[in-house]
Amino acid sequence: MNKKHLWGILIVLAISAFVLYTDLKQTPLTEILKAAHGLNVCALAMVFGLMLLSYVCEAGILSTLAKRKSEPKRSAWSFLRIPIIQALFNAITPMSTGGQPSQLAAMIQMGMEGGRSTSILLMKFIIYQVVVLFAYVSTIIFGFHMVMTKFAGLAIFIGIGFLIHVCSIAFLLAIMFAYRFTKNTTNWLMNLLARFINKQRVEKWRAATLAKIDTFYTESQKLKKEKKKLLIASGLTVLQLLFFYSIPFMVLTALNVPCSWANVTQMNIMIIMFMAIIPIPGASGGAEYSFQTLFSTFISSHGALILAMFIWRFSTYFFGMILGIFGWIFKPKKIKNLEK
Repeated sequence: MNKKHLWGILIVLAISAFVLYTDLKQTPLTEILKAAHGLNVCALAMVFGLMLLSYVCEAGILSTLAKRKSEPKRSAWSFLRIPIIQALFNAITPMSTGGQPSQLAAMIQMGMEGGRSTSILLMKFIIYQVVVLFAYVSTIIFGFHMVMTKFAGLAIFIGIGFLIHVCSIAFLLAIMFAYRFTKNTTNWLMNLLARFINKQRVEKWRAATLAKIDTFYTESQKLKKEKKKLLIASGLTVLQLLFFYSIPFMVLTALNVPCSWANVTQMNIMIIMFMAIIPIPGASGGAEYSFQTLFSTFISSHGALILAMFIWRFSTYFFGMILGIFGWIFKPKKIKNLEK
């Protein structure tokens, strides 16, 4: 970690502290204590258990994709630290841009070659994006009307977040199934940009984009051939997302709030879509606001709503940051692949 990352942590903490201070200032402490009085301790423990299970599933995905006859055996910790390090750098960088590079660094630290690590991460990324696409589409179809009828203003931003995700996933699928068309379209767009922007800069963008398209296409073709790995990794990704998306439902259960798992989970997925368009590390401020806005439909007490928001934010965000710091500090034994 460098000074830039430390600044990211300070920005996140400052914004989160301000939001919490504002909420506590407007809410009598007695209301929050009253909401915490009957807290279901087992359900609260399950909140953090679900978050840990999502990390375990992600570690299992990486282990599955890395498995091959020539690959040396590595410890469970060497794979488990990768998703928690990703959680840390996702949290402290704008638009979660630090997640992918941090995973690559963690895999190199465990002794895996850079090219091999990049290949595995690309495979995981492809699977994740396809599974997420199904989650987002089903949520928009079955749950978006709840937001439109009550929170029309927020619905616009959720719709923008959904469109961004769909466009990025559509681009990835186009590379997989329409490789030549995607390259030709990219060249056409770059030629168009060259009319308005410095040509040398556009050429750099063209070279970088085409190189990424080629790499992504190569890895997607490899993934198609490894059907068993694809099925196992896809199943683990579904479980990973189910555990993660179910956390708000378990938070409400801990507060003894009667609710439907399907409705709460749909609301959570829409919050995640909204968070994707906030260019602040960890979507600080916007995440808390959207949670309170959407989940006010389930919780009548403002004190219980603030407590639920705090538990949700801490378990899905700060908990991962704390684990990620330990993951970065305690490095596994470096085991290199001796195969030439």
